[in-house]
Amino acid sequence: MAPRGSRTHRRPAQPRRAAIGTSPQEIDAGARQGLGPAVWRMVDRSGITPNVITILGFLGICAASWLALERLWVISSLVFVASGLVDSLDGLVARHQGRATKFGAFLDSTLDRLAEGVVFGAIGITFAQDGMDWALAACFVALTGSFIVSYARARAEGLGIPGSSGGLMGRPERLVIVGAGLFLGAVGDVLPVLMVILAGLSLMTAVHRIVLVYDASDGRTPRRP
Repeated sequence: MAPRGSRTHRRPAQPRRAAIGTSPQEIDAGARQGLGPAVWRMVDRSGITPNVITILGFLGICAASWLALERLWVISSLVFVASGLVDSLDGLVARHQGRATKFGAFLDSTLDRLAEGVVFGAIGITFAQDGMDWALAACFVALTGSFIVSYARARAEGLGIPGSSGGLMGRPERLVIVGAGLFLGAVGDVLPVLMVILAGLSLMTAVHRIVLVYDASDGRTPRRP
């Protein structure tokens, strides 16, 4: 039997990482260490693409929305959270496989907005069925605010204006509140109240981003004719 020291010097873990074809430029080191080489090998062998992951995440949100319409709140929240986690992997897989494309980014952003519309729509329908007009209005305002928050950042980046991603209610924070609301959907007025809170904070975030863009752009200085 060979001495243990000789095995230690050979360090087999290093060639294993190289065999997956990953590098710090392709994927964040922290994410790579968290998922592990074995997981990346499974991803490589499955043949799954980043766009497929994006679509699966969206379909999961649609399933969660249908469960919400059926008042299966806890199951809906679990599917919603799982779908959000799946959707968050598309960027990692794209960098790992070297498939990061502009269309992939466009598809991801578009389906994210559509997914928000689907889940807010489902929640709003349950409010309408219960005759809770104020909660339905709050849901509509929350949806509008979330769209403005996302659009303000996208439009500012398209104009080359940095620093437009501030505020309390980014997409991850909105997902947390919606997931918690779905989980507690059967508990009194928790879900309607959370929609009111989300609506207020989303509007505040939208205004905050507009101000950030104004300060960072030529909005303060009138252009000469």
